Amino acid sequence: MPGTAAAIRQDEVLTGEAVALDVQPLGYFLRAVGTLIDLIVGLALLIAVWAAAGWVTGTGAAAATLSPILSITALVLVMVVIPTAVETATRGRSLGKLAVGGRIVRLDGGAAGFRHAFIRALVGVFELWFTVGAVAGIVGAVSPRSQRLGDLLAGTFSERTRAPRLPAPVDGVPGPLAGWARVADVGRLPDRVARRAARFVRSADTLDAAARVRAAGTLAADVAPFVTPVPAVDPELFVRGVVAVRRDREYTALRLEAERVDALTAGTADPPPGFPRR
Repeated sequence: MPGTAAAIRQDEVLTGEAVALDVQPLGYFLRAVGTLIDLIVGLALLIAVWAAAGWVTGTGAAAATLSPILSITALVLVMVVIPTAVETATRGRSLGKLAVGGRIVRLDGGAAGFRHAFIRALVGVFELWFTVGAVAGIVGAVSPRSQRLGDLLAGTFSERTRAPRLPAPVDGVPGPLAGWARVADVGRLPDRVARRAARFVRSADTLDAAARVRAAGTLAADVAPFVTPVPAVDPELFVRGVVAVRRDREYTALRLEAERVDALTAGTADPPPGFPRR
């Protein structure tokens, strides 16, 4: 029998166990800022190493002999060794990534290791240092997750580690719609429409009156095809009622599911073989 293909969105990552993770990649601008911070730190460190090497060798024939060797050693140390060691020890973090809230991970969402850090640092010598970031900027602008050339070769990308603050809970079902809420058939809204409706309910009190009326009318028109019956109320009250009904029903479904799982596993130390762990 032919199988059903799983649809993976661009902001999801498919693990080796065929589990889709909602992992948000770091944006192009934040990646550029983090890379710029790392380059400035590396340049300052390179100048410091060169100054220390010049102070140790001094002047004369010995300095002329050792200077090229120390210069190459300093370049390799700052451009390859230190970035590789830092990303390996911190599991994909660096000073720039800490500042912008990013972390280098594998394409399957796992932590990056030494091999990934070494490839990224080695390719970074060309795309970041020798071309002053031009190659990294061009490749990052056209890649799906703002990946630079080193990421594409190493199989990594930069994950966003700072999640946005959870929104405040919305109000309950408005009083005039209490009877309607008990019999209303509210279908599954498209994700984009559902996000816009929830965001409108949270921020409606801060909007200008005219903008609030226009936004409520547009949202009501987008939501109405998924609701039966449509109550004869103003658009804002209708949108508030739909958002509250969806929230209450989804919460009830999750609570009932948890209660059923608890009832099935009650009295057993471990769940039966093959029973999903929750």
